[in-house]
Amino acid sequence: MSAVRVAPRTALVLILASLAAAVTFAWPLFTPVRPESTARTGEAPLIFLVLLPVLVALVLAELTSGGIDSKALAMLGVLAAVNAALRPLGAGTAGIETVFFLLVLAGRVFGPGFGFLLGSTSLFASALLTAGVGPWLPFQMLAASWIGLGAGLLPSRLRGRAETAVLAGYGLFAAYGYGLLMNLWFWPFGTGADTQLSYLPGAPLTENLHRFAVFTAVTSTFGWDTGRAVTTAVAIVVVGPAVLVALRRAARRAAFDAPVTFAAAPAGGPDPVRRPTVDGPGPGRRSAGFPPSTGA
Repeated sequence: MSAVRVAPRTALVLILASLAAAVTFAWPLFTPVRPESTARTGEAPLIFLVLLPVLVALVLAELTSGGIDSKALAMLGVLAAVNAALRPLGAGTAGIETVFFLLVLAGRVFGPGFGFLLGSTSLFASALLTAGVGPWLPFQMLAASWIGLGAGLLPSRLRGRAETAVLAGYGLFAAYGYGLLMNLWFWPFGTGADTQLSYLPGAPLTENLHRFAVFTAVTSTFGWDTGRAVTTAVAIVVVGPAVLVALRRAARRAAFDAPVTFAAAPAGGPDPVRRPTVDGPGPGRRSAGFPPSTGA
């Protein structure tokens, strides 16, 4: 198994973080708010301050439970840097995004906890690289974290073309879901109060959901979101199999899930010394780093 294990403590942190993220996005649907375009400008720093401890808690939970180690943290940093470098290639033009396919593939290989962390760190690093820091950044980090989390929860036994097809389908779904969430974070505050698509404070939930669905379809579903979905799915189909092989090879060589054991010293004797052995030119074997015996 190549995925980083998810211990019960980590699962609890992921569930609590996901619930908090859901509240962060959806609370205006249940509590009347002022539909002002600047209403979330002051909220974003608070969300960011809450999000960082959650990420730290998730890393600590993984470390203390043995689910992640220094090698996995190094891999997390490498993939986040690669994603940050890939994102400017698309720059969001016509919805083209080059960051999500690697997030899906890495979440698939390394598991949901790793995918959650990679989603947040990738968007944060790319925002610093592209000067995209703003009140939207915490919401982008949360939405991307869900994409990596969901990829890690896909059925683990799939391989080959079936796996590629499932991942491409998930990439389509995740791309549209990301667009929907990013619409939801600003829709109550950015559309004004005098249009048929505006948020209505205190209106029934179904009324606001209908308005939001129409707003999303008109403004992004058939444009930006479709471009993002097509880009992600095509990238998974074209380069996904090769990237999956490379990531799984890296996971095997790093032995993320290999337990570390220590041999007990025999009672009353010195600690055993194990010397590596290599095949010699003859039928026997000799200790590596020592010349063959020349005695009789």
